[in-house]
Parts: sequence; structure tokens; C-alpha cells
Amino acid sequence: MPAQCPVCGQSFEPEPGFYFGSMYITFAFNVGTFLVLGVLIYYLLGNPDTWVYVAIITGVTVLFTPLILRYSRALMLYLFGGARYDAKWRSRHGRAS
Repeated sequence: MPAQCPVCGQSFEPEPGFYFGSMYITFAFNVGTFLVLGVLIYYLLGNPDTWVYVAIITGVTVLFTPLILRYSRALMLYLFGGARYDAKWRSRHGRAS
């Protein structure tokens, strides 16, 4: 992850260790993934053996890890870092995309 946004210059790390809190958001995303997949596997596959649960949930979790990490860091930055999205920023500052 770059230190600053290449477009607006927003610092992506407001203070050292800022993203340690995003571990909790990542944990919540993973628990949600486990619960949703567990229920879907139970009802769609008719309560298969335990190894099926482990294999499917592990595979999906590994595939979604980069996405989950990025979203947890973005949520941490928006919720506690003071970053706000401004759709008109480029037009006001005269930068072309």
C-alpha cells in the first residue's frame, strides 16, 4: 500500500500502528464469512462431513483475504482516520484523470 494517495495526497497511515485496529474488522469479516458459508453448506449440501466444511471455508477465506484486508483498512481509515470521500475533488483542483 502506498504511503499517500497518488491523486490527492491523503496519507494512508495517519500514525504509526494505525492499522492494528483493522485486525478486528478483518476478524469480523472472517467470522461473517464462516457463518454464511457454514449455513449455506449445511442447507445446500445436506450437512456433509466436517472436511467439506473445512475445505470450502478455508478455500474461500484464502481467496477473499486480499479483498477483506483492503476493505478492513479502508473502513478503519474512514471510521477513525478522518478520511472522507469527495467526488468533486478533482474538478476543484484541476487534475485530469
